[in-house]
Amino acid sequence: MRFTVLSKCDSETIFEGMIIDYRVAPVLGILLRWQTKITQVDQPGSFTDFQQMGPYKYWKHFHEFTPNQNGVLMKDRVDYELPFGIFGKIAHWAFVKRRLESIFNFRHEVLEKLFNR
Repeated sequence: MRFTVLSKCDSETIFEGMIIDYRVAPVLGILLRWQTKITQVDQPGSFTDFQQMGPYKYWKHFHEFTPNQNGVLMKDRVDYELPFGIFGKIAHWAFVKRRLESIFNFRHEVLEKLFNR
């Protein structure tokens, strides 16, 4: 998706109200701006980002971090809706769902390599 974070951040931690700008190419390589706002933070256990502007009609992403005997379990819950009514539903079925799954699978693989050598 050519996902690039555009925001420069002076803070080492996230905070409620934080705005993060990205550039993504979700479909056919077309670059779009995506902006999320951190709407909930419970350090170090969780945070939520909510789309302010971007490719989705609705996007809410809850990140949860739970310490356990092996380190930390990281969970994501994403609630989203595509624009364009029936065409959005077709796009979801045709490629969006698989694309999102591949993004989170890729992140899982990277984290495994970094932290579970």
